[in-house]
Amino acid sequence: MGCDGRLSGLLRRNLQPTLTYWIVFLSFGLCIAFLGPTLLDLRCQTHSSLSQISWVFFSQQLCLLLGSIIGGVFKRTLAQSLWALFTCSLTISLVFAVIPFCRDVKVLAAVMALAGLAMGCIDTVANMQLVRIYQKDSAIFLQVLHFFVGFGALLSPLVADPFLSEEDCLPVNGTANATSGSHLFHASRVLGHRSWSNGTLPGLSPPDRAGTRVSYAFWIMALINLPVPMAVLFLLSKERLVTCCPQRRPLLLSADELALETQPPEKEEASSLPPKIQSHPAHEDLFSCCQRKNFKGAPCSFFAIHITAALVLFMMDGITGVYSTFVYSYAVEKPLSVGHKVAGYLPSLFWGFITLGHLVSIPISSRMKPATMVCINVVGVVVTYLVLLAFSYNIIFLFVGTASLGLFLSSTFPSVLAYTEDALQYKGCATTVLVTGAGIGEMALQMLVGWIFQAQGSYSFLVCGVIFGCLAFAFYILLLFFHRMHPGLSSALTQDKPLGMESSECYQR
Repeated sequence: MGCDGRLSGLLRRNLQPTLTYWIVFLSFGLCIAFLGPTLLDLRCQTHSSLSQISWVFFSQQLCLLLGSIIGGVFKRTLAQSLWALFTCSLTISLVFAVIPFCRDVKVLAAVMALAGLAMGCIDTVANMQLVRIYQKDSAIFLQVLHFFVGFGALLSPLVADPFLSEEDCLPVNGTANATSGSHLFHASRVLGHRSWSNGTLPGLSPPDRAGTRVSYAFWIMALINLPVPMAVLFLLSKERLVTCCPQRRPLLLSADELALETQPPEKEEASSLPPKIQSHPAHEDLFSCCQRKNFKGAPCSFFAIHITAALVLFMMDGITGVYSTFVYSYAVEKPLSVGHKVAGYLPSLFWGFITLGHLVSIPISSRMKPATMVCINVVGVVVTYLVLLAFSYNIIFLFVGTASLGLFLSSTFPSVLAYTEDALQYKGCATTVLVTGAGIGEMALQMLVGWIFQAQGSYSFLVCGVIFGCLAFAFYILLLFFHRMHPGLSSALTQDKPLGMESSECYQR
C-alpha cells in the first residue's frame, strides 16, 4: 500500500511530463506498422518493383538505428530533450502528409529515412527522460510508455485497412526470368499481406495509374499524430522554455512545492522534473559514453552488464521484428498452407497481444522485480517457439503461439532497461546502449532470417526463433552473473550516488 502511495505521489508530481512522454511514443508506434499493409499500394504509387520498394524498409530501419544513437545528444538539458521530441513528432506528421505525393521510390525511401531518424530520436529521449525522473521506480512507467508503442502499431493498420486497394495494378503478362521471379514472389509474401490473383510475377513496373485511396489513410494518420507535437509544445510552454511565453510566477504554491520549500537545503530535490541544465552521467549519447574519462577505473563487470543487457535486447527485439515480418510468409507456405486472407490476421494478432501485454504488465511491474519479469519473458519465448516447432502442422497452435509470443515479448524491453539501470545505479550509458543494441538486432536478424528462409524453406523460421530465444536466455544468465559480480552494490549506493539519487531517496521516505 505504501509503495502504491509513493508511486502515485511520484506520478502526481510529474504528471504532465510523464503523460507527454507516453503520448510521444504513439508517434513511434504509428510509424512502425503502417508499411506492411500499405506496401503494395505504395508500390503501385511509385511504379516500382518489390525488390526496389523493399529498400524503403531498409532505409527506415537503418535510420531508426542512427536516430537512436544520435538521440543521446539531446539529453543534456530538458530544453534540448523537449525541442527534439517536438521536432521529431512534428516530422512524423509531415512524413505521413507527404507520403501520398512520393511518386518515385527513391524519394519515398528518403522520406522514410527521415521518419526513421525521428523515431530513433524519440525512442532514446523518451526512455532517458522517464528513467531520469523515476530512477528505481521507472519499471512501471516504462511499461506504460511501451504500451503506447503497441497501441500505435495496432492503430496504424486499422486506419489503413479501409483504404487499401483491392485491385491488382500489375501487368497481365510478365517476362521476368524464373530466378528473379521466384525471389520477388517470395518478397511479395513477406512484405505484403495480400495475394496476387492473376498469378503473374510482381517484378515489372505497373502501368500509370491515378492516385490510390490509401492517401486518405496517411492523411488521417497525420491528423491523429498532430496533437502529439502540440502536447510537447504545451509542456515546453509550462516549463517556460518557449521564449515568446511570459515568465509568470504562480500566485500560490502547491502542497508538494510548499513541502519542498520548507525542507533543509541539503535535502531539497534537484527538480520535480528532469533538470533543465544539469547533465546526468547515466545518459550520455553513445559517442560521449565511449569517451568518458571516469570509466578508466570502472570494473570489468560494469562494461559486461552493458554488453550482455544489449545482447539480450538484440535477440528479443530481433525476434519481435522477425516474427512480425515473416509469420505471414511462414503461414502461407507448406506444410500449413494457410489462406492468404486468414494469414493476414497473424501480424495483427501479434501486435494486438503485444499491446495487451504492455497493458497487463503495468500493474504486474509494480509488484514484481524487473529481473523476474525478464526471466519469465525469455523462458516464455523459448517455450512458445518449442511448442510451435513441435506442432508445426497445426494452424490452431500457430495462432495461439502468435498470441503467446506477443504477450511474452511485450514487456521485455522496459524490464531489461529498468533492471540494467538499477544494476548500474544509474551510471554509465545503459539507455543509449540498450536502445542501440535493440535497433541493431531488429535490423540484422530480419536480414539474416530473410536470407535463411529463402535458402532453407519455411521450417527454418521456427528453428531460427528457437536459436535466438536460447541465445537470449544464455545472455540473460550472463547478465545475472555479471550483476552478482559487480562490486560494492550496497556501499556504492551510500558512498558514490549518481546525481539526483539523494533527492529521489529523500522524496521516497
